[in-house]
Amino acid sequence: MNKLPNVFLRAVASSGSAINLGKVFGIPIRLHFTWSIIFVLVTLSLSLGYFPDSYPLWPVSVHWATGVVTGLLFFASILTHELSHSVISKADGVPVRSITLFVFGGVAQISREASKPSAELRMAIAGPACSVAIGILFGGIWLAAQSASEPASAAASALARINFGLAFFNLIPGFPLDGGRVLRSILWQTTKNYRKATRTATLVGQGVAYAFILLGIGGTLTGHLHPFPGIWIALIGWFLENAASSSYRQALLKETLNNVRASELMTTDCAMVTGDLSIEQLVREHVRPSGRRCFMVATGSQIEGIIALKDIKSVSRDKWPLVTTAKAMTPIGKLKTAHPDDSATRILEIMDEADINQVPVVVGNRVVGVVARDTLVRLVRTRSELED
Repeated sequence: MNKLPNVFLRAVASSGSAINLGKVFGIPIRLHFTWSIIFVLVTLSLSLGYFPDSYPLWPVSVHWATGVVTGLLFFASILTHELSHSVISKADGVPVRSITLFVFGGVAQISREASKPSAELRMAIAGPACSVAIGILFGGIWLAAQSASEPASAAASALARINFGLAFFNLIPGFPLDGGRVLRSILWQTTKNYRKATRTATLVGQGVAYAFILLGIGGTLTGHLHPFPGIWIALIGWFLENAASSSYRQALLKETLNNVRASELMTTDCAMVTGDLSIEQLVREHVRPSGRRCFMVATGSQIEGIIALKDIKSVSRDKWPLVTTAKAMTPIGKLKTAHPDDSATRILEIMDEADINQVPVVVGNRVVGVVARDTLVRLVRTRSELED
């Protein structure tokens, strides 16, 4: 699956529901618990269906061993597919926060969309091209292993077909599949209108999704499809329809936020505290009474840094009486900052990339205000209600 930065996939990729497997090219790889569902289904399908039907003379243990190895390599192929997207994305300056394997395949969680059609085209085409390359690789292994090991040859043959099928499926022009993103990039380049291109690609994507749903349900009811594949096709269609709708809403949100400046959102009456204040005093005298999540730390009129709720929570509670705000704060030189003319979209990107909830607005060396994430959330909610 492709880069789908929406609420559903953010939930899927959340650390609370996925385990970390490590990093590849600096990108955290996570495994969602729903991955086990599809892995079990794929393994059972191969071990109890495909391999016994195609190779009835094999021992049962060989059916199972080949099925498990093929299932693992299948998901390795999906991970490589997602990594190809991510490597191109990073090369184009679009940060990738993580890749998560889950029930529908894989998702690369990115901080922002591509800024121009050519960049989106490169990112979109990278996945299918990678799957084709993997299919060719396994095709070569299949040819080489035919006289050496029948199980290895059979597994390679299955993986070659699976990867070619994966490339074909992702090239279906149904946004937000890779093919849909290719379509949007072409329309975007042709019309010079991001919103119009996204709307057209979304409509095509929803059409493809409804076709999947009708095919799955209709095929099951008429007996042309077995219940399991029929239901699975319908579920994929449902997922694609939700993803397409969500992606379009995100495009509208991006357009809305692009027209709002930091100067319109920032709070200028930033609360200040001294650097010698203990964390315990800060929480007792300032955070709890006011509900504020962010404070400027200053000596006289000179701002030295900012201390936010995240900084406070990084200090163990038993050390609150001993640690001062000056020690716990983020120094002014290390802050992620914005300019008053920066768009709300850019501020949200800064927050996502740095995993912070407040962004100081700076002119020269002077902090003139702070934009908080909850301010952006209220803006989005209000604009959405007005559009509804």
